[in-house]
Amino acid sequence: MSDLIEVESLSKRFGSIVAVDDVTFSVPRGVVMGFLGPNGAGKSTTMRVITGYLPPTAGTARVLGHDIQKEPVEVKKRIGFLPEGAPLYGDMTVMSLLEFIAEIRQLHGAKAKQRIMYSIERMGLQQVLYQRIETLSKGFKRRVGFAQAILHDPDVLILDEPTDGLDPNQKHHVRELIRELGKTKAIIISTHILEEVDAVCDRAVIIDRGRVVSNGTPTELHARSRLHNSVVIRVRADAAPKAVKLLRGLSNVIGVETGTIHDGRVSLSVVPREGKFIADEVGMAIRQNSIEVDEIHTEVGKLDEVFRQLTVGHEQAVLR
Repeated sequence: MSDLIEVESLSKRFGSIVAVDDVTFSVPRGVVMGFLGPNGAGKSTTMRVITGYLPPTAGTARVLGHDIQKEPVEVKKRIGFLPEGAPLYGDMTVMSLLEFIAEIRQLHGAKAKQRIMYSIERMGLQQVLYQRIETLSKGFKRRVGFAQAILHDPDVLILDEPTDGLDPNQKHHVRELIRELGKTKAIIISTHILEEVDAVCDRAVIIDRGRVVSNGTPTELHARSRLHNSVVIRVRADAAPKAVKLLRGLSNVIGVETGTIHDGRVSLSVVPREGKFIADEVGMAIRQNSIEVDEIHTEVGKLDEVFRQLTVGHEQAVLR
């Protein structure tokens, strides 16, 4: 896979404030990269620098080999950008905006019509085509913003909160579209919804205070969770003390965490020693000691826990 996006030692300062600090990563064709971090971590600034909306203070980025500083127009031709907040021309109708975008993207005639209709269909905009954008709901404005980003069929998509304001059905549709487009393009999505990392991302980069603190696959992120490979069982509340004592005595278990009681049942999380897979050991102990369980499963790990571990120093782990 060739790298369509290359970010190299990128920094951006606003006076004494360091928004982006020596950030390096790459995104090959066929990869959707999640870009995560707390509020103010530098995600939106990084995306604006890559797309040419802001100049870097140091370092650079390349899109399909074109340097953002030396060839800014060539870079912008190859990027579809959905910025934060869907900044659109409110006095335009949806159709007039898409026709305008096609024109400035130098699409004409049958090609322009084809791409406009493609964008309308993919984003489900048929019912609002002739409404003024300022009258649309937040969700529809977001869909219009996404439509203009894909209209010219770019090789690179940079999407800042692509599902912000969408209802669950619309989120599902947009995630399906991102997965489909991600097969042939390089895509960066900034999101505050951790489930989207598992839903659409092949890789995830986490930044904190402008610096990259993690760069890996969702599976690798899950593996950093303290609860990775823990076994969760659901037992009767009156049987929980016996189960806890038994499970804490297993050689590869470092602890058992007890959940809240609900309908006379309680969940126990059996936490393994690092790198150990304890499902077989736990299962055998339960069977041999005749402990009745309603449910048993292995936990892959919790992304929110990993996120908090990696972004120490912020008052709360809320993603942008």
